[in-house]
Amino acid sequence: MGANPIRVAVLLSGGGTTLQNLYDRAAAGTLPARIVLVISNRADVLGLERAQEMRIPALTITRKSAGSVEEFSQRIFDACRHARVELVCLGGFMQFVHIPDDFLGRVMNIHPALIPAFCGKGMFGHHVHEAVLAYGAKVTGCTVHFADNEYDHGPIILQRVAPVLEDDTAASLAARVFAEECIAYPEAIRLFAEQRLRIDGRCVRIQG
Repeated sequence: MGANPIRVAVLLSGGGTTLQNLYDRAAAGTLPARIVLVISNRADVLGLERAQEMRIPALTITRKSAGSVEEFSQRIFDACRHARVELVCLGGFMQFVHIPDDFLGRVMNIHPALIPAFCGKGMFGHHVHEAVLAYGAKVTGCTVHFADNEYDHGPIILQRVAPVLEDDTAASLAARVFAEECIAYPEAIRLFAEQRLRIDGRCVRIQG
């Protein structure tokens, strides 16, 4: 692969399909990453069961128990520091977190649309695909970006396009977009592991 495996944390709020994709690719040797920590903001989700089956250490840190965004974020990133995490990957994580200075440029998110379209607060999951269909868009896709302290705002790393078909439902469109996510996210992580990403203002330059 040309890169040593990096230590990754995955943050999730649901079924853990992104976690499964990254884990499978790492296990197959096509992704230079080792998932060393899973954090969920909900205790009752399939993603935590997946982590247990994968024998990955997992934590539940709820926004309610933390009391504030600042404390919630601190608990999450303290756990990442303790696990010596090099890259944090948001995989369907439905809570806002404040990214501390030492993790800026080390937190990635994947959004199921082509940012800056169909993004921002409240635009997640099926809401995104329903909005794409209601608008009559002919193409959509996914975006991997570095997360900052605004919703779906940080510098874009990769985007992949998916067609919107005449007979699409939100579910069928979500499945087509997720197939592109399964390619884009591992590729972005691989480029990070190979130290080929350079943030230049709003742009991410891919070296080499």
